[in-house]
Amino acid sequence: MSAGDVLCIAGVVIIWGLNFVVMKWGLQGLSPMLLGALRYTVASLPFLLFVRAPTVPWRFVVAYGLVQGIGQFGLLFTALAVGMTAGMASVVMQTQALFTLLLAVPLLGEKGAPLQWLGLAIAAMGLAAIASAHGDAPGQMTMLGFVLTLGAALMWALSNLVVRFAGNTGAKYDPFAFVVWSSAVTLLPFYGLAIGVDGADATISSLLNLGWREAFASLFLGLFATLLAYTLWTRLLQRHHAGRISPFSLLVPVIGLWAAAVAFDEQLALAQWLGVIAILFGLAINQWAAKRRMARG
Repeated sequence: MSAGDVLCIAGVVIIWGLNFVVMKWGLQGLSPMLLGALRYTVASLPFLLFVRAPTVPWRFVVAYGLVQGIGQFGLLFTALAVGMTAGMASVVMQTQALFTLLLAVPLLGEKGAPLQWLGLAIAAMGLAAIASAHGDAPGQMTMLGFVLTLGAALMWALSNLVVRFAGNTGAKYDPFAFVVWSSAVTLLPFYGLAIGVDGADATISSLLNLGWREAFASLFLGLFATLLAYTLWTRLLQRHHAGRISPFSLLVPVIGLWAAAVAFDEQLALAQWLGVIAILFGLAINQWAAKRRMARG
């Protein structure tokens, strides 16, 4: 990899690691659905007039927007609002790699290597350890937040498969355009959900009284975490084998746990530390086995 590629990887890891703390900040003054609406407003509306629609069938653009936007971040924002801690969210979301493996078997006809299944089993034990340390006191991870975060990871895995199916069509498309237009797909559903859950008056009041913290969170999540990071990551995957790039995503929880400790003084229980180690170890085995399988095949 070139020095530019290394810098891109470092940038994506840092942005995605800080992402969870910024989400928590935004949710201090915004509801989950309204934060999602503002995130994707920033990521789409300023660019629609200047960015051509991607040359990929529209069903993939719509599916990706709904699954990755409404599904993944709708659930994740809700999880963070109901008691999921930022640091643990950064860890649990990485299980998307394991969900992707599970879904690829029936949907893509892929067969994971034995070591990949071993990694999945180890990560599953880590999830069980993390779940056992839930609580309802301030600053603790709630069980509802944990379950919703797992759902968000599942939605991320489904969005990975949407991208795989889109790639199988043979269409060559610009990742930036794909992110911009799929972000636009989420706007009506997110604003509709915000009005339906919070009420029209509360939604309008939140928009009119947007504070600097909420505005910063919306801009960071829309411009950096969505447009910049996803575009850089997709372009890296276009230039290099997935087995060479994807292991770097394991650094995201390291940044996420550190940032949450600094920003919110989040402290992990012993069972949670053991769960984090098991998940990262299981994911590392999974990635190594996938890379080894690609080298052979």
